[in-house]
Amino acid sequence: MKIALMDSGIGLLPAAAAVRRLRPDADLLLSNDPDGMPWGPRTPEDLTGRALAVALAAAEHDPSALIVACNTATVHALPALRAVLEPHIAVIGTVPAVKPASADGGKVAIWATPATTGSTYQRGLIRDFADGAEVTEVPCPGLADAVEHADPEAVDRAVAAAAALTPRDVRAVVLGCTHYELVEDRILAALAARRRDGLPPVVFHGSADAVAAQALRRVGVGAAPGAAPTGTLSVLLSGRPGPLPVTALGYAEGRLLAAETAAR
Repeated sequence: MKIALMDSGIGLLPAAAAVRRLRPDADLLLSNDPDGMPWGPRTPEDLTGRALAVALAAAEHDPSALIVACNTATVHALPALRAVLEPHIAVIGTVPAVKPASADGGKVAIWATPATTGSTYQRGLIRDFADGAEVTEVPCPGLADAVEHADPEAVDRAVAAAAALTPRDVRAVVLGCTHYELVEDRILAALAARRRDGLPPVVFHGSADAVAAQALRRVGVGAAPGAAPTGTLSVLLSGRPGPLPVTALGYAEGRLLAAETAAR
């Protein structure tokens, strides 16, 4: 079984690591687009073209499923990707976890890129799934780029700016960009430093685990975390075979994938 994941950069690492944990025997194909990153500032039409190129490069390797591990690409390109690849390849998009984060009401913050914050797409998720919760949309300028370049000082500056816009008594935070899950610990530390006394820790809601589980369901297999760790890892860089980006090794998820691949 082969699962492909696509993103402009290393935002696909959390979902890839989640698939690896659920199915150590699955072959993983990471399809990045270093020639075209970042995707966020592109027009929807341009972004869709880049996403299709990355997806088609992955499709040549005949995966059973393709995870679109990018919120922006899911918003703009998912219909086009499904029209081209399905039913031969199951295509799974990434949607911010607004619904589970809002289930218990209270104050919820959605951290997202400036382009996504306040967008019709995100407002639709809030309208449809956040009834009963008090939602604050928090733009995070520069955070995805800082994560992509594994620049801890830039990450901390961007996280601090976003934390300052987040209510001190927020109950849950939705990580609305796949890159953000790579620095969840830094986000937690920044919010904890501003937390009101006596309140429980903030609960984070990412998308990696849910997306990985959905990919397995679409393929028709169950989780088997105890399976033999025989899965391989391959990487495409704008369609060209290549190594795992060096910046990926700055994160636990990237080191996990690299170490397991080296061991095999």
